[in-house]
Amino acid sequence: MNALKFFLGTGCYSGLFPKTPGTAGSFVMLFPLYFILQLNSTWLILLIVTVSCLICIWVAGYFEEKYDKDPGLLVMDEWAGQSLTFLTIGLTGNPEDHIIILLTGFVLFRFFDLLKPLGVKKMQDMPGGWGIFVDDLLAGLYALLCLKTLIFVWPNIFGMV
Repeated sequence: MNALKFFLGTGCYSGLFPKTPGTAGSFVMLFPLYFILQLNSTWLILLIVTVSCLICIWVAGYFEEKYDKDPGLLVMDEWAGQSLTFLTIGLTGNPEDHIIILLTGFVLFRFFDLLKPLGVKKMQDMPGGWGIFVDDLLAGLYALLCLKTLIFVWPNIFGMV
C-alpha cells in the first residue's frame, strides 16, 4: 500500500526530479491537461482537482511520517493547484495558442505557489495534512484569476479572437 501512496503522491514519480520537484510535477500535469482542456469540460477539470485533493489527503500522513512536513517530492498538491488554474479555460483554435495558454497558466501557478503571497503562505499552517494542498489550491485560484484577466485584456495573444 505504501508503494501505491508513494507512486500517487509523487505524481507518478514526477516529484522525484532532483532540484525542483514541485515545478517538475506541475509541468508534467500540463500534458494530460492539454488533452483534457480540448474537451472544454469544467467538470472533468473539477474532478481532477477533487481526486488530486483526496489522494493528497490519503497520502499526506505517510509522506509527513516518512519524510517531513510537506516534503518536496509530494507533488499531488501541485497537480491539484495546477489543474485548478485551468478550471474555466477552454482550448479552441490554433495549437500554438494552446501552448501559450498552458505555459502562461504554468508560470502564474508557479509564481503564486513559490512566493505564496496574499494569504497562500498562511494556508500551509492548516492541520491534518490540509495545509499541504490548500495553499496550492489558493495559488491555483489566483493563477486562474490572473490567466482569465490576461485572456480578457489581451485576447489576441492567446488566440481568443
